[in-house]
Order: sequence, then C-alpha cells, then structure tokens
Amino acid sequence: MHIDAVAPMRALTIMLDVQRKSLDAIEHVASEIILASEQVAKTIQSGGTIHYVAAGSSGLMALADGAELPGTFGISQDQIRIHMAGGVPTNGQMPGNTEDDISSAQEIVNAMHQNDCIIAISASGTTPFPCEIANAAKEKNIAVIGIANNPDTRLLNIADIAICLRTPPEALAGSTRMGAGTAQKVALNFISTQAGILLGHVHDGQMINLIADNAKLRQRAVNIICSIAHVSPQDAAHAMDIANGNTKHAILIAKGCPASEVNKLLATYGPRMADCLLALNAAKTAQT
Repeated sequence: MHIDAVAPMRALTIMLDVQRKSLDAIEHVASEIILASEQVAKTIQSGGTIHYVAAGSSGLMALADGAELPGTFGISQDQIRIHMAGGVPTNGQMPGNTEDDISSAQEIVNAMHQNDCIIAISASGTTPFPCEIANAAKEKNIAVIGIANNPDTRLLNIADIAICLRTPPEALAGSTRMGAGTAQKVALNFISTQAGILLGHVHDGQMINLIADNAKLRQRAVNIICSIAHVSPQDAAHAMDIANGNTKHAILIAKGCPASEVNKLLATYGPRMADCLLALNAAKTAQT
C-alpha cells in the first residue's frame, strides 16, 4: 500500500516500519563497523586526517557526523575534512548534477597523505564523486572505508573495509534521505564513537575529552569531573582552570595528579582513563 493512498496515521506507521527495518541492517555489518572504527582511531593516532566523501543526502550524513568530532572528542579540526559534491550547502540547495562532477577528485586526493583515511558514502554505491575519489585514494594506498546500501557496487568493490547496509525499499521510492540515510547516520555514529573509545576519549560512558567552549559544555565538563574524580563542583571548576579547559587533564588534576605530571601519566598509562586512574591510585597508596 502506497503512503499517499492511506490515512496520515497509516502512512506514518508504514514509514516508521521501514525506518526500523533499515536499522536492522546495522547488526549485519557489526564486524565491519568495528574494523572501520579501528582504522579511524589508527589514522587519528598517527596524526592523519579523516576525509568524509559523499554527495547529496549521504553528504549531509557525513557532515552531521564529522563536524561533531572535534567538539565531542577533542580531535583536532585539522584532522577532519568533509568533501561534499558541490560543497557544503549554505542556502538549502543541493543541485543533483554536482554528484557527477569528478573534476576535483584528483586534486582532493593529491592533498591527502599516506596515513590518511577516507570514509566514502553512497546509497547507490555508484555515485561518481565519492567513487572516483575512493578509487584515486586506493591507488595511492590510502585506506578506504566504503558505505553503501546496495551490494556488489563499485564503491564497495574499491573499499578496503566495505560496509553494505542492506536497507529495504524506501516508503517514498528512491528517497534515500529516509531509511538509507538513517542507517548511514547510525553506522557513521557507531564508527566515530567506537573510535573515540579506542582513542581513550570515553570513560564511564562520558565524553572526557570534549571541548568546553560555551557555558553549557563547561558545566557538562564540570559534572563529568565531579562524577569521575568524586570532587565538588568548585574543585572541578578549579581543576578546569588549572588545566586550561582540558577536561581529560582536569579529571587527573582533580584526582591529585600534579599538573606538570599529567602529560607524562597519559603518555605512560594512556590512552584509557581507567588505567591512568589505577596508576594514580597506586602511586598514592605507595606514598602512604
């Protein structure tokens, strides 16, 4: 039954059912998502750059994920690049012909380095813009993560790590901003969040390396420090000041690590905060 031929409530039920089934696709590529997260973490650790490459609604999913990583995990903005066919839209218009324009592909790849990684996304798996960049990157031995919603397609055949999200037909035929886009967004969220965990930026389910660049986020950082270090809000805020706003450093300072020793502690026992805290507690015990 088509969504335009039924009552609004029934149409919403049909659309919701397709969205739910689209999410089921994630479970079948869990291993590939983990591999992708490991590659992303490896790239960031080595000083490389993550390049998101996509067109249309897939590009918007890439933008939504990539733009959040510096603030969420404290990853340098220089290590995140968003390459969207036609550029990131500022007026709500995304001309469809830009996805066929591959003239900039070689220039984009020429600026990449050996330790970089690209995440190319295309619902069809055949979109020229991401496919051409992925192919040129592969020839340069740059790691390629490919995400598509159709199996055995050009993008997935190029990719070192191929993630095929087998989503059902859209409730609005061909509108991949819906089920396909939802699955892409979730897959990207899982890849980047698991990478953040591997990089040591998550502890007790909290963002311990967030950039607290406004009042709301500074309060969140203070709450995180209070929760992990078991100190008062005043002491947490003081630790943030000593750490120049670095949440991860502030946690260790609040737990009693001298500010001058924080980098050494992280270098020796990091990246996991749990290991750093164990080492800090052991050192305190040895002194008593």
